[in-house]
Amino acid sequence: MAGSAAWGGAAWGPPARTRWDVAPPPGTPYDQMARTVLNRWWRPIAGTLAIVATFVVISIGAGLVAYLVSLVSGVPMTGSGARLFADPVLDLGFQLGVIALLLPLVLGAAWAFQRRPPGSLSSVALRLRWRWLAACLLVALVSVVLGQAAEAGMLLSAGVGPGYAWAGWGAFLPALIVIVLLVPFQAAAEEYAYRGWIIQGLGAYFRNPWPAILLGAVAFAASHGYTGWGIVYVFVFGVLMGWLAVRTGGLEAPIALHVSNNVVAFGLVAASGDMNGALEQGAVPWQALIGSAVQFAVFGFGVLIIARKWAIQTLSR
Repeated sequence: MAGSAAWGGAAWGPPARTRWDVAPPPGTPYDQMARTVLNRWWRPIAGTLAIVATFVVISIGAGLVAYLVSLVSGVPMTGSGARLFADPVLDLGFQLGVIALLLPLVLGAAWAFQRRPPGSLSSVALRLRWRWLAACLLVALVSVVLGQAAEAGMLLSAGVGPGYAWAGWGAFLPALIVIVLLVPFQAAAEEYAYRGWIIQGLGAYFRNPWPAILLGAVAFAASHGYTGWGIVYVFVFGVLMGWLAVRTGGLEAPIALHVSNNVVAFGLVAASGDMNGALEQGAVPWQALIGSAVQFAVFGFGVLIIARKWAIQTLSR
């Protein structure tokens, strides 16, 4: 006897499997990437609570791990301030590593709670666009160097030294290895959290990206310990990175500048041999804002020019 097709019915077999994660529809901008057919009002809230709660648990666990590392290695813990270890290089590496753990948390929350591809946090292409990221890194390095030069010039004109020094290769190399290996993950994790998760999470409620961009910048500034002009710098940085993420359809440009800025900043501290102050933030002289303005202008214009020339994708397909 013929199969079910002979009776005009459906073919025999197991039911078709449906994907857990659903991509946003074509034509979706970066800030709206959480608006899939499975989007519900509670999903961004539940995901945010899960990220925060899990990171708090990880931070507590990191304190216990730090204690064990201290016992095994013999490196004493400080027991005061924001530092964990008396060895500044070990302390920097440990704290950068803890921040980097935000990255899998955010990606996992997008998949588990919002049921969308984790790559939708990276860009409208559902992945990191590596060629575009490399181009942004080149622009970022140029902008950071020019910004540092402008800041040094302003400080010197005011009779203040920029703080450059050379402590020798013995002090510089161990710190440089930690910086180069961990800063890219630390900076990327912060971009996925503040420019990815927050902007797209609020994008599930607002059509206009600016409330999300501004709130992400406020949260980013609040998570740092700067005061005075330093708060202005971090807030403006957050606004620019959020706007570029939406404008270019992904996190490549924000990641590029964040990584370049942090590598150079930590690298200059490591070169001077004063790693004890690597994670200190506090007050920032107003002259530093001139250097930041140069950096932001060069990077912003450079990225937009290349994005237009390359016709960078800004909507999902």
